[in-house]
Parts: sequence; structure tokens; C-alpha cells
Amino acid sequence: MRLTSGLILPTVFLLLSGCGGGDDAITGAQNDPNDFANGKNPVDDFSPGSTGDSSKTAGLEANEVRITMEVPGGVAPDAELTRRNLRIVQPDRISVYTTNTALQNLGSVPVSTRTDDNGFTIIAFDEGLPLGPDVLIDASYGNVRLRALAADADRDVKINPFSEYLVRNTLTTYTPGQFQSILDCVDDVGGELCLNKYVWSTLADQVHDFEIDIPSTANLTSALDLLSGRGDFARYVSAMADYALLDETSSGRITASSADYNSVFFGVELGQTFLESSLVNSGQWGARTAQEERLEDQYGVGYVYPALTLTSFDAFNIRVTSLASDIPYAREALIHQAGNDFFLRGSEQWDLNTHASSPGAATLVADTRLLAGRALYQSITGRGSSRIIGWTRNPYYLDAYTSEPVSDTTGPDRVVSGYFSAGKAIELETSGEELKRKETLENHYLSVLELDLLRQRGFSLNILDGRDYNVLYLATQFSDGATPVTFETGLGDWRISGNTITQNQLLTTVARDASGAVSTDNTGIRIESWTLSNRTSRLSDGDANIGRLNLDVSTASGDFEQPDLGVGASTPDGSLLAFNLDDSSFGDGILIAAAQTSASAPTSGRYRLQGIRLGMTSDSNQLAHFDNAVLTIGSTVLATLDPRTLDVVHTVGDETVTSPQLNEGDTISLAYDSSAGNGRVTFTGASMVLEGFFTSDQDQFYLRLRDTVSGEEQIGLLMATRIP
Repeated sequence: MRLTSGLILPTVFLLLSGCGGGDDAITGAQNDPNDFANGKNPVDDFSPGSTGDSSKTAGLEANEVRITMEVPGGVAPDAELTRRNLRIVQPDRISVYTTNTALQNLGSVPVSTRTDDNGFTIIAFDEGLPLGPDVLIDASYGNVRLRALAADADRDVKINPFSEYLVRNTLTTYTPGQFQSILDCVDDVGGELCLNKYVWSTLADQVHDFEIDIPSTANLTSALDLLSGRGDFARYVSAMADYALLDETSSGRITASSADYNSVFFGVELGQTFLESSLVNSGQWGARTAQEERLEDQYGVGYVYPALTLTSFDAFNIRVTSLASDIPYAREALIHQAGNDFFLRGSEQWDLNTHASSPGAATLVADTRLLAGRALYQSITGRGSSRIIGWTRNPYYLDAYTSEPVSDTTGPDRVVSGYFSAGKAIELETSGEELKRKETLENHYLSVLELDLLRQRGFSLNILDGRDYNVLYLATQFSDGATPVTFETGLGDWRISGNTITQNQLLTTVARDASGAVSTDNTGIRIESWTLSNRTSRLSDGDANIGRLNLDVSTASGDFEQPDLGVGASTPDGSLLAFNLDDSSFGDGILIAAAQTSASAPTSGRYRLQGIRLGMTSDSNQLAHFDNAVLTIGSTVLATLDPRTLDVVHTVGDETVTSPQLNEGDTISLAYDSSAGNGRVTFTGASMVLEGFFTSDQDQFYLRLRDTVSGEEQIGLLMATRIP
């Protein structure tokens, strides 16, 4: 049995919630509280200060947890309805015991129980709150038995199919030796406090942030089968189970005590809309691009800039790296109805929204990989209007690349990641001071590329002058005209002289016309010059250049004007640039430029492959997210790809959209060619081509994808970053 005093865990997370910095809304995101009152059904209150799961800790002592049992509708159809079509019931029996990898009852844990004023069971742990996965709370209702880990970050323990899935699909996957190593981490057997003991409280809490509806007629078996078939949920649980195996020797921290980053964020979504009665069940493409947000009140004008903060500190001798982020974004969508009717919903249709992460601990491994389970805040748009919409976002597992810091006082100059997060748009109804959930308006599935580039106050364009870059981009363009959907990639080079970019890019497009026909074009070229300029930021202590950039066609935009092509950022040394393309002539998207290098191409190494693949046939749309696939370079001419994707398919004629399916295919052999020089490379398989470039440190590849599989035309952008 692994117990603690009950003080260290909430104290550490209180410290984490206060970390961060910068002159944007990161601090606000960190301090926005969970606002659910004691005993409140989460279906009756939607809060932007929550990651989805309610938190009813009012009235609890430090060693107490509150129990809520939730069963599928088929088990108790007349019980109180709550989120995800589950029903709240009062358990007939509750027991608390230690367990092993066989999920055996190894003996009870000393606890006492009471019932609060709302009828919920409160469990007090006589020897302190558990931290490890070896203490289970077992609840029965009729002949249905469900279990949950007693370790839970918010002490509001939900016992339901999500917690049962977690118990069954983590503990049983470990060998006895691995399980003992996890318990040793929790017990700090090595003599140094082990950060990864907190994986379990995070994981037990975050599985309840997933907005996955269980069918109202489901029993326990069918509910668990549904969760097993949800590729994003199953992958998150398995990845976090692997994460828990890291011991205290793997827990590093960033070099600087705090580092702030400019975020370049691009997400492509495929989902299903129920928003408009005439278009119910239609599939829907969407694109999200990071934006700065202008705020104005009686005291003046301020701006929220897309940003990430990493903070390191020691808490109780634990080396902690905390992440917090706030990324305002604009959204465009295109509805594709059966019969090939298309309906554009431009950015003016949607309020500026935000992609904000709940602050939490992460693990830095070998100074190159940043690992964490990330929870995202809900948000609300349309307050005070006739249609208030609540937006949910599911957690994801972060496996990001970080560069090696250049000094003891400077953090890594980049954090590079790709991840997948599903979510919903839910209609909300005002009821007094509460916002109650009504109908689901959208299901959406989102593949994200995010590059966070270190801010430097006083950044100058001189660092870019006279340099050559390899460059690629992915853009989406939606229209209500003759060609409703176009996906475009470009690959080529830039020469920067002063603030002028001379370029040569080869273009590839995959497009669908208004009849539904899909076509490709590999013959495009872009040679016109563009203009680059500093984009001064308005901070709390005045205006400053912090590495943010404007990208225009000819005349440079002003600091607070909309550029022709988009807004981006640079690392302090100018070795990596990234831009959000926004309402450009070729769409919305992401552009990445890396300084050309004379270094030889890598001849060995394993790389984490993340990114977006978009596909279309005459009767289908497909979004695939490369979910930590592995690219292995074996020699100067050979490589292999072990694919792993989360796939979402919209069948146009049937008006169906699948939930994310995990696909792990056979190893693909690739021919590897770096003869072009200047960092350019190509990987070629039977039909797939990956072409792009690597960075001078040989730790990162940026690649565009082109493939045709069973008549589906595919295009995309991938990032491969070294695995230590």
C-alpha cells in the first residue's frame, strides 16, 4: 500500500497552478478555478475554468475523497442523467483494498466512511491519501461492479466505465517487476523524490475529461468495448501507462527557471455537424490557426499573444517542469453534404476561441523529449447571444521535442509537437447563474501541429539577413465556388536579404470540385518575392520586439495590422522560423523554414513522426494523424517507417463520420536520398513520397507527404524528431 500524508500532492499542484509568466493570458488560464459547487451534477453547469470533469472538493478534509458512481443507461435507465449518457447511482457496496497486476484483493486499506449532505459517500484514508496505482475503490450496484484508482488529483473520484477501463488496461499490462518499480517510484525508494509518482493522480483524473458518449442503452461490456475502440482514448491510456515506467533518473528540468515561447499552431479537423437542421449529420472540414487577440476596455487596449510557458522549480526536492499555454485561434469550416452540396462557414461565423492547457507537470527526458498528459480547458462563445456554445477538448499525450539549451540561463529555443484531440460543440442554456448542457452541435476530431519558439526581447531582423532557408508549408482553402476544397503543400527555398524574401517553391495540390470529383496537380511553382518584418508586441511594460514576424506579399504591414499572408515567429538565433498562414491567397495553414545546412545527413537514428495527412476520394474525406509513429534511418540510403495513425473517415453518401480508429500497419521500407544537399532529403516507398529537409543538429526533419492509396489522394505535413 502506497500512501502519503495527503499534504504534498495538493501542495505540489497548487504550486504548479501558479507557475508561468509572459505578458499574455497564460497566467489567467492558470488561475481560472474549477467552479463547481458541492454535489452539483456536471450536466447542469458548464464552466470555462474546467477541463470537463466536475470537482466537488468542498467540505472535504485533506485525507478524504468523494465518490460518485456512474453506470451506463442500460444498467439504471431511470437514474439521474449526467455527462456522457451515464447515470448517477448510489452504490450498494464499497470496498477499498490494495491490488496487484492480476487485480487481486490483497487486503483492505484502513478507511472510514460517511455520507455528506447531498448523499455522496466520503472516504477518509486513515494513513493518508494514496498516490500509487495499487489502491482501488471497488463499488457495486446490483450485479454491476466498477473500480477506480483511489489516487485522483482532484479527490472527486468517479467510478464508471472510464475508470474501470483504466484499471483493466493499465495494471494488467505490467510485469510484476515493472509494477514494483512503479511502487518504488511512489515510495521514493531510491532516496530522491520521484516526480513520476504523480502520473497516477493525473491519469485517474484526466480519463474523466474525455467527452465520449456511451450509448443510452449500453451495458458495462458494450461501454468498455466502445472505449476500447476509441483510438484516441485507448492510445492516451496506453501512452500514460508507459510514461509511468520512467523513474526518478529520467526526470529532468529545463535549464532556465522560466522560458516563454511564441506559439505557431495549426489544426485541421474533420467532424460532423448538427448545428443547422437542414444540414444535420453532414460532414465538416475545419481549420484552426493561432491568432493574437485584441482586448479593449475603459483602461486601454491589450493583446493576448499565442504563447507557451515552461517553468522549472524544486518542490519538496522534486525537479518539476510545468507547462501552461494559451493560444487564441480563428476557425473556418466547410460543410460537405450528401449530393455534394457545400456550405462555407468562414472565420466571421465563429467567435475567436482559445486553445488553453491546464497547467501541470511534465518530464524532460535526455534534454530532448518533453512528456506529459495534457488537459485542455473548456471554453464558451456567444455569451449574451441567442446561441451560447460550449466547446470541449479531450486530453492528449504530449511527446514533444526540445532543443538543447545554449546556456545555463536560457531554456530550449524550441518545443516541437504534434498531437490529436477530439471535442464537441454543445448548446448551452442559461439557468440563473448556471449554463446547462443541451444538444450536441458538433463532433470534431483535430490533428495539430504546434511549434513554440523561444521569445527574445529586442529581437532584430538582422539575424536573418543574408541567410538561406529550406521551407515547406501545408495550407487548406475552403470556398463556396467551383472548387470548394483545396489542400496545398509547397517545398523549396528562401533567400532573405534585408526584409525581402526571394523564393522558389514547387507546389502540389489535392482538390475537390463542386461535382465532388477529386484531382491532383504537381506542376505548380511559386517564385514571387515576399516581405518580412518585425511584428512589435504590446506588453504590460511597453512595446517590444520579441521574435514575432509579419509575412506580406510586398508592403510590410504595421505592428497591429493584418498581414497579407500571416504572422509567425523566429528562434533567437534565426535558425528556425514558423508562420501561421491566415487568409492568404492560398489558404490557412502553417509554413516552416529552417536554415540550410552543409552538415551531412543522418545515417542512423530513430525519430518520432507526428503530423497531418489529408485524403479524399469521390465519396469520402479522411483525416489521419500520425500518432508517434517511428521513422528509423538505417544507412545512407535506407530507412523504415513503422506507421501509427488515428484515422477519421467521413463517408459522403451515407453522411457518417467515424470516431478515431487506431491503425498500426506493417513496417514500410523507404529509399533514403540526401544527394540534393543543403539539408534536403527524400524518403520514397512503394507509392508514398516524403520530401523535405533536416536541421543542422540532425535532430529534426520537416517533410511533406504525397501518396495515392486505393484511389484516395493523400497530402500532408509531418515532423520527425529524434528519440534519445
